[in-house]
Amino acid sequence: MPPMALLEIKDLKLDFQAGENRLRAIDGVSLSIESGETLGLVGESGSGKSVTALSLARLVPTPPGRYVGGEIRLEGRDVLRMTNPELRGVRGRVISYVFQEPSVSLNPVMSVGKQIKEALKLHRPMHATDAEVVRLLTLVGIAAPELRRKSYPFQLSGGMQQRVMIAMALASEPKLLVADEPTSALDMTIQAQILELLRGLKARLGMAVLLITHNLGLVGELADRVAVMYAGQIVELGRADELLRHPRHPYTSALIQSVPRLNGRAARLTPIPGNVPALGAWPPGCRFAPRCPIARPECSQAVPELAELEPGRRVRCPFALPA
Repeated sequence: MPPMALLEIKDLKLDFQAGENRLRAIDGVSLSIESGETLGLVGESGSGKSVTALSLARLVPTPPGRYVGGEIRLEGRDVLRMTNPELRGVRGRVISYVFQEPSVSLNPVMSVGKQIKEALKLHRPMHATDAEVVRLLTLVGIAAPELRRKSYPFQLSGGMQQRVMIAMALASEPKLLVADEPTSALDMTIQAQILELLRGLKARLGMAVLLITHNLGLVGELADRVAVMYAGQIVELGRADELLRHPRHPYTSALIQSVPRLNGRAARLTPIPGNVPALGAWPPGCRFAPRCPIARPECSQAVPELAELEPGRRVRCPFALPA
């Protein structure tokens, strides 16, 4: 019998109420993450990545959100059936989040040390000490941590603020770290530093990571597997090296072709025409068909299944690209 996955999402469906209309935001998403694994969740803005991530700890406000189907099993327990006290035991303690705007997430009138200590008091009260704050700041690579713990967020650079956010997320010693666009507000040099930090922390602490991004470079550097999301659905899933080298779904291929390359001769990028359809405006059949370069008339007739092409590789396209 195979070991139980740390996280397993089965056919998750989530709607948002907008006046008299109910709009489907997540439509039948199924994913799993093993202990110690990094899964990259990739797609354009509006694809449903962040809503999926927030759903893992049932952080989507209800209303306007409403879970209408599926399961989210964390260590074998269904998050959608948990009571509020049970959820408080999961949030932070089992699953912790790092968001993309540390300057917005951090309290501007509290020192970063006090903010980290608040997280410790909530999840590990016996360790809510200055020494533990210094240890966490050291763990995420902040120089002079004894001095920096007394700093306020505005006294730190964007990269240092993000490191503080990661330290707060690690304060509870989570089993799953959700990093939602953790480097999007940072310059390239700091992005590389945060990427290296996440890679080192994963190896040192043995935690699983869900990396949510539109940056395929980050995925190639950090992820073991990749799930590509479009219009509320997973359209391709597979090992990171194979998926990035040989994309099988036209959307995945288009994402890769739209990324600038630093090696070789500079060439014009190939943009993806159009935009991700808005909630409630999904086209019939394949949702990528209106933007797809290989779409056929039958693509608009029925929603394609997420079919397994080979072990560990799934694609939502009956006309999958050759390997």
